[in-house]
Amino acid sequence: MSAAIKTFAVWGYYGTSTMDVVKVAGISQGYLYRLFPDKDGLFAALIDHCSNVLREAAAAAVAKVATTDQEAVFAALSSSYEDVIADRDVLMILMHGNCTAVEPVIGEAVRACYAKQVKYIGASDGQLRRYFADALLGNVVLAVGADTVDTPWARMLRG
Repeated sequence: MSAAIKTFAVWGYYGTSTMDVVKVAGISQGYLYRLFPDKDGLFAALIDHCSNVLREAAAAAVAKVATTDQEAVFAALSSSYEDVIADRDVLMILMHGNCTAVEPVIGEAVRACYAKQVKYIGASDGQLRRYFADALLGNVVLAVGADTVDTPWARMLRG
């Protein structure tokens, strides 16, 4: 999984072959196909893995909040999300997943990822939209390197 995450994070779904993954992992292609039915199944498993990482980080962050104040809970959730996507490989798998959701198996995995996050967070519609809007903007800021650019547009996006 870690070799697949690293490989797909760099080249994306369409630019990565299963041969690329097995070379990085140091395994045979036959063994990879014993673990996953095909490239779509492997990539969907990566999305599911990232979904679990997000949920585990959110659970740990919320458990540390000493109040029921919704703003404090959402601040902890946002912070946990930022910590997870600080791992550029995880960030890029999530970004590539969104871009590859047209593929049926991957689209289902991406939708399941969002559904799990919505269910876990369990807030009002407005709170959820704000949380996801901030999270997805954070993805873009990091993916394009706007966190390292000192220009008005980049500062504005970073908030």
